[in-house]
Amino acid sequence: MRIALIGSGRVASCMGPRLKEAGHTITGVFSRTLANAEQLAGVLGAPAFDDLNAIPESDACLTMLTDDALMQLAPAIVKGREDSLFIHTAGSVSAQVWKDAGARRYGVMYAMQTFSKGAVIDWPQVPVFVEGSSDSEQETIKTLAHDLSGNVSVLSSNGRKKLHIAAVFACNFANHMYAISERLLESEGVPFSVMLPLVRETARKVETMSPASAQTGPAVRGDRKVIDEHLRLLSENPEYAELYRLISIDINKELK
Repeated sequence: MRIALIGSGRVASCMGPRLKEAGHTITGVFSRTLANAEQLAGVLGAPAFDDLNAIPESDACLTMLTDDALMQLAPAIVKGREDSLFIHTAGSVSAQVWKDAGARRYGVMYAMQTFSKGAVIDWPQVPVFVEGSSDSEQETIKTLAHDLSGNVSVLSSNGRKKLHIAAVFACNFANHMYAISERLLESEGVPFSVMLPLVRETARKVETMSPASAQTGPAVRGDRKVIDEHLRLLSENPEYAELYRLISIDINKELK
């Protein structure tokens, strides 16, 4: 398949090479910042563009932009190439964005993974969720998704939005907790690396039991003495103290 990549950020930098390895032709890479497009295009052996009108004719336009940029640029991406297949990779944007922009054939291919430039992704294990404007388009997108991963499912836009919320809790919020942990440790000159065995074991446990069953700590025990002492130690960081209090209550409602 001839695929134009619209976007050159973290998702594109991980997904683009995977699609090229699978035998697809990358017809071009677009970014509003040409230098960014050129960087990824150089890896993919494709031309770079900062003008959507210059994107060559392609079988599909795969759009990997921020939600705001996608909704802003969708009409310009579709204009003049209405018969192409338009796919976005966003977790929280409905497939309807393409129909509203005038597309006839469209859908979504959402890979539920955290992406960073230069990261090595274990693609066969990444869950990919697809949706299409018709059965035919959905099958085409599903086939494309299978070139990324062996774990492909069909999910509606509403279902994908809930999935994205769950991913924010499991990934983004969890990582923010790591960041808070790191800051607390820094104040005592302790490296965050001391937490890594604990982080690994916590992640390992939820592979074999439910997260609720794996929960440990003072909140699940209802240990108010320890919790009150922790809140006292966090008094110089009231935002952290409030997070600690609210999360503890959510773990154990009896703590109210």
